[in-house]
Amino acid sequence: MAENTASMPKIKGTFSTKLIQEIGTGTTKRKVIQSFLYFAEEKDNGEVGLRVLNENDVPSGEEQIISKEELLESFTPEVELYTSTVFPAIQKLNKTLAKADRQRQEGNTFTAEMEYGKALNIDEDNIRANFGIGLCYLDRNEADKATDVFSRLIELNAAFELEHKHLFNDFGISLRKNKMFDEAVNFYSRALGLTDDDENLYFNIARCLYEKGDRKGALKNAEKCLGINPKSAPAMKLKKYLKKKVPA
Repeated sequence: MAENTASMPKIKGTFSTKLIQEIGTGTTKRKVIQSFLYFAEEKDNGEVGLRVLNENDVPSGEEQIISKEELLESFTPEVELYTSTVFPAIQKLNKTLAKADRQRQEGNTFTAEMEYGKALNIDEDNIRANFGIGLCYLDRNEADKATDVFSRLIELNAAFELEHKHLFNDFGISLRKNKMFDEAVNFYSRALGLTDDDENLYFNIARCLYEKGDRKGALKNAEKCLGINPKSAPAMKLKKYLKKKVPA
């Protein structure tokens, strides 16, 4: 009888692995064993995403993808640690982020900033918290603080992943509305380097360049947008207008 894998629960929990290193030479040579803790979560395709646990017991930093076989062969499950420490820490972080998001959506940007700050104290690389606090600064027209957040986000590959697309879009729009055109263009350009051709990114760059006064650059990017989606009404409208303004 064939095994029904569809009903099997996906792997999700804390795992450890050990790394043995030799340090020193000659008579001082000795082995050092280092332990590392990870949060592992199985994807729909059967692969496993690994993120290291930081000092606050929450998964942080870039995700590493491995096979389920590699996880089971090279890592040891830490069920008690996950249940007693890691899971509650993740829950606490998620509740803080949910409260921060709610406050920001209600327009309470100072309260939201405080809650996002609490989340960043738990995980300084948390994408949701970084975007959130940046949006608070942009809502208050605090360009200098927003620029600091922008510099941090643009270094994080995870900021441009599909799961954060709505935050990414909100942040890019807010940069443009605050007339931070160079930052917005750099932001969208960084995303282009990590994703497949995305018509919206080219259009957003075109719009920023147009508002900045770079009509030639705007036309070029509007045409790139139309090269991907010839039916894009906003891009067609922008191209038609720019064609009248940009000399052939």
